[in-house]
Amino acid sequence: MANARLTAQDAALSAARHVRDLTGHEPEGVTSIARTEEGWRVGVEVVETHRIPDSTDILAVYRVQVDAAGDLISYDRDDRYYRGRAGKE
Repeated sequence: MANARLTAQDAALSAARHVRDLTGHEPEGVTSIARTEEGWRVGVEVVETHRIPDSTDILAVYRVQVDAAGDLISYDRDDRYYRGRAGKE
C-alpha cells in the first residue's frame, strides 16, 4: 500500500487500530481527520474509564499522525473529559 494513496476512511481505521494497540482502549469513534504533507492527522476518541452511571465515564481524544501507508508517525493524548461535557473547560 506504500505506493497507493491512503483514503480518509483507511487512515481513520489505521489510526484507531494504532490507538487500540498502544492504549488497550477500544476506540469509540473518530473526532477529526485532516490530510497532511506526511499523510493524515486523525483524532480518535476512547473511553479511558468506565463508570456508573455512564455519563461519568472519562473519555480521551488521541491525536494520531499516520503516513501514506497507514504506519504510525506519532500520537499523543490531546484531551480528557467526562462524557457529555462540551468543549474544554
